[in-house]
Amino acid sequence: MAAAKKVSIPNRLLAALSREEYQKLLRVLEPVKLGFGEILYESHAQIHHVYFPNDCFVSMLTTVDTGHAAEVGLIGSEGMIGIPMALGVAVSPFRAVVQGAGTAMRMTTLNFRRHFKNSVRLQKEVFLFTHLLMIQVAQTAACNRFHVLIQRIARWLLMTRDHVNSNEFRIPQEFLALMLGVRRVGVSVAMCNLRDRKIIRYRRGTITILDHGGLVTIACGCYKTVKDIYTQAQAQFEIPRLGSRPSD
Repeated sequence: MAAAKKVSIPNRLLAALSREEYQKLLRVLEPVKLGFGEILYESHAQIHHVYFPNDCFVSMLTTVDTGHAAEVGLIGSEGMIGIPMALGVAVSPFRAVVQGAGTAMRMTTLNFRRHFKNSVRLQKEVFLFTHLLMIQVAQTAACNRFHVLIQRIARWLLMTRDHVNSNEFRIPQEFLALMLGVRRVGVSVAMCNLRDRKIIRYRRGTITILDHGGLVTIACGCYKTVKDIYTQAQAQFEIPRLGSRPSD
């Protein structure tokens, strides 16, 4: 663990590996740039690569027969895209869409299978993240069912802020409506409410969080529940904490 910390590794799952294990993976990892809105997997499609985000983050969307979709999970530098591969499944249950552009490390599913089979530490970290992702998916499903839109938007903005580690980021209202599985008009009304209360500023698709504490108060308890579980797990394994507050 001490040796691994000497190397700057943006992805926290990879950073938790020993230096020796990381160097082995590095031989088959390739750096890639991921653009906003890029689809990594379609729902029920074959998985050809797994991704370890550095500074990008990816939404996992579940789809219904009407063609509508809603976000059930958000993955950034704390984890891996392509978790079904760790469970022996090569088909994605979700559509994976890049929500925050940036870079990632990618490897083929063939190489992932080979290294995953032979690395106990990689197995441990991936299974830990799988557990955390399951909690997030379950909490998001409950949130979408029981909480009003403005609470859900506040939760979503806070989660995004944690992943970009900044109080300012770009997100079109159309995309936000897609993530939440609602109509754009509902998002527009809620965003205006937050803007009028001076919680956020919204200009030309760019959101600036002006009152972090106020946004936390508006958000439902799902945000804190998931964040606390992630923080506890990451502290246990001594890896960097997700969503440390940026300097004002």
